[in-house]
Amino acid sequence: MKNLLAAFTAVVTLSLAAGAVQAADLVLYTSQPNEDAQATVDGFKAANPGIDVQWVRDGTPQIMAKLNAEIAAGSPAADVLLIADTVTLERLKQAGQLMAYASPEAAHYDKTLYDADGAYYSTKLITTGIMYNTQASMKPRGWKDLTSPEAKGLVTMPSPLASGAALIHAQTLASVSSLGWDYYKQLKANGAIAAGGNGAVLKSVASGEKAYGVVVDYMPIREKAKGAPIEFVFPEEGVSAVTEPVAILASTKHADAAKKFIDYVLSEKGQEGFLKLGYIPARNGMGVPAGFPARDKIKLLPINATDALKNSGTDVKTFSDIFAVKG
Repeated sequence: MKNLLAAFTAVVTLSLAAGAVQAADLVLYTSQPNEDAQATVDGFKAANPGIDVQWVRDGTPQIMAKLNAEIAAGSPAADVLLIADTVTLERLKQAGQLMAYASPEAAHYDKTLYDADGAYYSTKLITTGIMYNTQASMKPRGWKDLTSPEAKGLVTMPSPLASGAALIHAQTLASVSSLGWDYYKQLKANGAIAAGGNGAVLKSVASGEKAYGVVVDYMPIREKAKGAPIEFVFPEEGVSAVTEPVAILASTKHADAAKKFIDYVLSEKGQEGFLKLGYIPARNGMGVPAGFPARDKIKLLPINATDALKNSGTDVKTFSDIFAVKG
């Protein structure tokens, strides 16, 4: 009887949750941290009163697994995606699963930061660099410092299986001739570990469990401002970057609300919201958060989105084989 009651309760709970999503005026799937996702939605609702928004948050690989399962079942719930990288959205575009929308706000962005057909738009620049605990004996300046004897057994990084930014980062560094996959083999030989997402890396280094971490920029810079014993370094060889693009699903049932969401996050007001949260806005003419160097002082390493998409499966396997990580 208890088992039957539990099963019934679970069915009712899932039904109510599904009903809540269906009743919303807009459903957002995002990889933003919870507090940032809520702030983004709150800002949008303030600018667009009367639009009810429901949002779901997880890492980009998990969000895509959920979305792909829904698409396969013929019932995708999301109207809008705001996730880590353009490579993931390029895959959806090529599969005909994104709606083209020519946002008037695109005029304020470099053309390299949005899809020419309007399938997706970058909202911010999120780089990946090195954080270290202030008690660490070595102060790293570049990527290769993490393979030094001083860093042996003291390095942690997110897994591409849990983080879209981590996959883009690995693909970017792997394409640098002075680094490549050999660099990752050297990291593994030096005792580096790869597991979980960026949040786990931040916690590990801030607590002193590990001395060094590979992590997205805003997390350690934000926590340092709160008093955490950590520093963040933009490595001298350059940094990878994801742009957390936004896109509308072709299957959306709320196209008008979805277009308003796109316009909002690309607008000056929406970009100011990201700036206040500690991100580098993608929109031209915006400032940078406290603790960041000027945008022209950050060396961005290039990545070819088409090649990255084509090689994603192989690159995930290569990384997984080196670090013995599993999904």
